[in-house]
Amino acid sequence: MSDLLFRPASELAELVRGGEVSARDLVQESLSRIDELNPELNAFVDVFADDALAAADAVGPGDERPFAGVPIAIKNNRSIAGKRLTFGSDFMGDWEAPYDHNVVRRLRDAGFIVVGSTTLPEWGILPWTNTKRFGPTRNPWDPARTSGGSSGGSATAVASGMVPIAHANDGGGSTRIPAACCGLVGLKPQRNRISMAPEIGESFLATDGVLTRSVHDTARALDLLAGYELGDASWAPPPAEPFAASARREPSGLRIAVVTNPPIDAPVDPVRADAAHEAGRLLESLGHHVEEAEAPWRDDSILHTFTALFAPLVMLQVAFGRLVNGREPEEEELEPLSWALWKLVGGMSALDAHLAAAQLQIFARGLIGWMAQYDAVIAPALAEAPVLLDDVHWQTDDPMGLFRRSGEFTPFTAVANVSGQPAIVLPFDEHEGVPVAFQVFGRPAGEGDLLALAAQVEAARPWAHRRPALQV
Repeated sequence: MSDLLFRPASELAELVRGGEVSARDLVQESLSRIDELNPELNAFVDVFADDALAAADAVGPGDERPFAGVPIAIKNNRSIAGKRLTFGSDFMGDWEAPYDHNVVRRLRDAGFIVVGSTTLPEWGILPWTNTKRFGPTRNPWDPARTSGGSSGGSATAVASGMVPIAHANDGGGSTRIPAACCGLVGLKPQRNRISMAPEIGESFLATDGVLTRSVHDTARALDLLAGYELGDASWAPPPAEPFAASARREPSGLRIAVVTNPPIDAPVDPVRADAAHEAGRLLESLGHHVEEAEAPWRDDSILHTFTALFAPLVMLQVAFGRLVNGREPEEEELEPLSWALWKLVGGMSALDAHLAAAQLQIFARGLIGWMAQYDAVIAPALAEAPVLLDDVHWQTDDPMGLFRRSGEFTPFTAVANVSGQPAIVLPFDEHEGVPVAFQVFGRPAGEGDLLALAAQVEAARPWAHRRPALQV
């Protein structure tokens, strides 16, 4: 059974549907692995053992829901009815959400069984998960290193076989960064592909998704999560066919660019750049036209402009905590970076945020215009290996320096949040004991074609059979 949760979620659902494995067996195996591994890896905020087993007992053979009986974890920045929502911060206390977020409801409706909620950096700010409240979340490939962020707990849970799939979201790379750190598939869908209901109508930067071990699972999950919800202010155009169907198509003759110049002033580890080049050579061998290029995304002011929009986005969550508590946060209730951003946003005007959004839209139009000559653009996923947790502690006298350090680690991810286009990270190699990945940017609203290309790479260069040594 310990091998079971490394199998694709789609395959596990078939086993349950056919009566070969019971939902209770799957959930119990998930809970057992969490009990065994979580004390060291620290992927979970809360585990819902009794609720999960009860839900599993209600699933029998022949259940036609697409993922009936399959365990899943939810990142602890999305509400689960009756469970605490912490955002990784002391300021939220132990407030229990009275409703399910849209993504939680859709996953449950598909038959997934929620076994727990996963860790994240405070308010989802940083690309590593190491908090004052819950401590460090560790990478199963090398526990001294980060599993990424902000969906770090979800990535650790999937990579270690605690669950076969986990919820994630991405406002600057927070699905793709953990995927790169932990050897997983991480898709950032098109802006507004997945509804932010019931709280807000749209988001310029952030979108939800999943972390998986296969492109097929990612495509099927996107089919479940995508679509309009009543009251949405904006939504992406629906696909011509299900994403899972598009992912099964064999692409040919695509024009693809490989770029390794970073959007900000940051050194790029040759190992990470080489993975992008090697991916390009693989795709060329599969019949695509691949060329080296330099993306026109270098702008020395872009990090400042991004911060001017990203900071208000994440601080909306602190404002939500203010509503829950009925008061302003105290400095000791926030980590130094969160407090610095809270004070920064408090000194901004509404005009500052709108100006930043306009500047980023101008940047995005230029970038999308350049990318239009290609069907896909390959870039490194990260600029360096997963960082050592001791090197990026939350307790710092230079919080904005820590924020700048995060940009040097992940210079290639946030551009897709600014442009809104889909982007996917795929594991490709291993170096010094940790995964090495690359990233592919797709055309706007082109997740289907992007998933098809990703599936082609996955078939030619399989990865999912690889596992970290840390197992039970």
